[in-house]
Amino acid sequence: MTVMPQTLGDSAFRKIKAMILDGTLPPGTRLPEKNLADQLGVSRTPVREAIGQLVSEGFATRSHGGAPLVSIVSLTDIMEILHVRSLLECEAARKAAISGQSMQKLADLRGHFSGFLQQRPSPAEHTAVDMQLHLTLAHMAGSKLLMELIEGLKIKTRMYDQGSIPARFEPGCHEHLMLIDAVIAQDPEAASAAMKLHLSHTRQAIFSHLHHPF
Repeated sequence: MTVMPQTLGDSAFRKIKAMILDGTLPPGTRLPEKNLADQLGVSRTPVREAIGQLVSEGFATRSHGGAPLVSIVSLTDIMEILHVRSLLECEAARKAAISGQSMQKLADLRGHFSGFLQQRPSPAEHTAVDMQLHLTLAHMAGSKLLMELIEGLKIKTRMYDQGSIPARFEPGCHEHLMLIDAVIAQDPEAASAAMKLHLSHTRQAIFSHLHHPF
């Protein structure tokens, strides 16, 4: 299989997307081509290509005047996203528990989350391990489409909270450990219930944070 070389537009897309997801470019921020080109050290053409891709994938929108902006994910959007995630990911966890696949990767991820409770990781490290867990369960469920859908919805969740609810860190780690233990024990109902509980608590935390941000 031939791997296509990465273009400047691809590189600009990845970098701008990362800035959106880590909060460097908050929702509603304008995306001026010249400023971004200067910041990334490229011409405006690859930035223009990157912005087009960001718009097509939902990370950015164009205002009535045509100026691109970082997309704003509303509370209604995130509640719907979390509802759909619950439907998909509870099923993924259930199937993972009965997949018959090796549990070694989950055991390794369990070690990460246990370690996080002892020494808090960087936001980037925590986000990467969190994503890896959810995608690992989807992979174990045996569906590439499920993996793609879950990854896309996870990213949209990040666009909303961007790690802005620190009180969720420790409870979230414990919930992930409970989820992993249920899958390793090959208990599909417990795995599905653990995932449902985790996403329900995430939903409650986001809703509470919106109404009581401080």
